[in-house]
Amino acid sequence: MADSKPKLLIVEDDEGLQAQLKWAYEDFDVVIAGDRESAIAALRSEEPSVVTLDLGLPPDPDGTTEGFAVLDAIMELKPDTKVIVASGHGARESALQAIEHGAYDFYQKPVDIDQLGLIVRRAFNLHRIEAENRALAARAGEGNRVLGRMITSAPEMVKVARTIERVANTNVSVMLLGASGTGKELLARGLHDASDRRDGAFVAINCAAIPENLLESELFGHEKGAFTGAVKTTEGKIEQADGGTLFLDEVGDIPLPLQVKLLRFIQERTIERIGGRQQISVDTRIVCATHQDLERMIGTGGFREDLFYRLAEVVVKIPSLAERPGDATLLAKAFLKRFSDEMNPQVTGFAPDALAAIDGWPWPGNVRELENRVKRAVIMAEGKLVHAEDLDLRDDKEENANALNLKSAREQSDRKIIRHALARTEGNISSTAKMLGISRPTLYDLLKQYDLQT
Repeated sequence: MADSKPKLLIVEDDEGLQAQLKWAYEDFDVVIAGDRESAIAALRSEEPSVVTLDLGLPPDPDGTTEGFAVLDAIMELKPDTKVIVASGHGARESALQAIEHGAYDFYQKPVDIDQLGLIVRRAFNLHRIEAENRALAARAGEGNRVLGRMITSAPEMVKVARTIERVANTNVSVMLLGASGTGKELLARGLHDASDRRDGAFVAINCAAIPENLLESELFGHEKGAFTGAVKTTEGKIEQADGGTLFLDEVGDIPLPLQVKLLRFIQERTIERIGGRQQISVDTRIVCATHQDLERMIGTGGFREDLFYRLAEVVVKIPSLAERPGDATLLAKAFLKRFSDEMNPQVTGFAPDALAAIDGWPWPGNVRELENRVKRAVIMAEGKLVHAEDLDLRDDKEENANALNLKSAREQSDRKIIRHALARTEGNISSTAKMLGISRPTLYDLLKQYDLQT
């Protein structure tokens, strides 16, 4: 049956050659087009896997303008199509240009039917293999998703997801422990979506990002006139999460006086807005996260022990990206697809050097660092593939070996250490300086000296 045959589109204005090619390729479902308009119409309606394209089409049969216009349209509308270009005009120059425009192969007129047949069959075979690989990759991508959103193939992360799924439909408070950028909020959202509170609000607040004097108002709300600037009554995040989930990110940064008020809410499930006297009942499930060692903070008096045990009925430790073998490459491919669709559709994948660099990089900033590097690389990439240089991932051993002298090698090492520290602290100058054991003015001098951006 014709419908079971692979579909081949022949774009050729010579009627005699049309008939000859159609007869020669009886193993395929052949569609004929004689100009640009009919070729694009056939592409849309027939969706051929392979196209043979004569560059010399009317109204420019002696040139290549119309042919390249068809090629560009095919690459835009159906870029997985294998296009085999034919021309007798400036064969070498046309061949190079066609390949740059996305053509699969090139042959020079006059046509050798047997030779062209080999090229066509090879193109069909490659198209079939690529389609099978895309289908396998799509199935693998679905299989690598846990909690609906998180992509992983690492057993360590799958175990985390399964733990969250098991506790999702309970009302126990959950504490997520992990370094910055490991995906704590994504897991918290996954827990909410898997729970019977999924139809309620998911309200997140980063306790470290809000000044201490404003955090109480953000959490508990305030009445009109409670303080200067309180021009209207405002609900706090706790109240907004009634019937849903409240996610307290970086809970270790809540000041001690506010910890007392939060503990009272957890015990009584009622709040009182700043400046108010009414007790308001709130039914919310609390999920919190931190990268700090709260048990050590309890020992030094920085965090209340009774609050810790109220918040940590179930503790889930999240592995760093470096502890999740294979996930960096898996996530990088997912990020590349998302960002290329949004910002640079010509980028189709990673070059081998980029994949090797991604797999070998320690990712001190975890998933957030990976996401930011891929996003920047997609924007900056000049070709179809992202390279290690686009990601700013290079082999530091090779860099140091090729350094001009010892001073240059030390500068390269300093740059690396400062970049990693900035990634870990998310650009916080004070925290970075503390991590590096230097003063803030010294760090500012180094940032200026090495032209590093925060």
